[in-house]
Amino acid sequence: MSRLARLAACIAISLSAGIGTSGASAQDPTVELDSSAGAPGALFTAVARLVEVHVTVADGRRRYVRGLTRDRFRVFDNGEERKISAFEADHSGFSCALLLDTTGSMKSALPTLKRAILEFIDDLRSIDSVGVYGFSTQLELLQPFTLDKNEAKRAVLRARAEGATALFDSVYRVAKDLSLVTGKKALLVFTDGDDNASVLSARSAIRQARAVGLPVFVAAQGQALEHRTLIKQIQELSQATGGLAFEVKASNRAKRIFLEISNALRHGYLLAFRPPETRREEWRTINVAVSGIKRPRVRAKSGYLAVP
Repeated sequence: MSRLARLAACIAISLSAGIGTSGASAQDPTVELDSSAGAPGALFTAVARLVEVHVTVADGRRRYVRGLTRDRFRVFDNGEERKISAFEADHSGFSCALLLDTTGSMKSALPTLKRAILEFIDDLRSIDSVGVYGFSTQLELLQPFTLDKNEAKRAVLRARAEGATALFDSVYRVAKDLSLVTGKKALLVFTDGDDNASVLSARSAIRQARAVGLPVFVAAQGQALEHRTLIKQIQELSQATGGLAFEVKASNRAKRIFLEISNALRHGYLLAFRPPETRREEWRTINVAVSGIKRPRVRAKSGYLAVP
């Protein structure tokens, strides 16, 4: 079990004993881990609300940097350095939600997408879990999070193309599901059309993903590439959350894109810090620095929404 998973288990015990936390906010409820934690038997000292920051680090040659320890990172909240209260290294497992466009326009492209997704799942490690969703007019949970990769692949193969495109409604709902998942996590979205069925706006989906602290990776192809407003929204969603956005201009590029996403997920770190108290809702910026690397390229979410 990962350290942040143990943290979540600890707060569940605290809550059952009558210790509460403040209302919902941009931070996931968990408990603060002493800065010296990392050794077995570390003491959980207090109930707190932590801001989670998923981070990837590359060197000047764009090669991912592996094996970094907590002391190599510094995190700044509105320019003020915060103590890193919890940390997960790149070798720990992650949870990835796959959100697949299963609208009617995907009938011809779905077989190619399925093959790329199956290879993506095969590339996951035994410690990585995956959940599978399909979206058209409605969101459908095809497979809850599982370590069983064969179950996940069977769920992908069951996907059928029909209906309209409720992209941002689906992103919002899956992000809410992932707010209940502890540890490193990410959302991978594939779409080939403009959103023509959502009730919620792109802004609502971006706000929810930011609130969860969830990196969103989006691959768009086909008709989606003809809608520049949609592409800008997808890019904003990915950049704001520390993910990546891709334009798939040839179906045979899907495999390479999913390989790139898989590589980014395997080299991710998770930092958490306790935010300052605030009397009003406000947007606060996040910056992450890494020591000992020449010209590091750090990718992380741009900030979080702090609430009283």
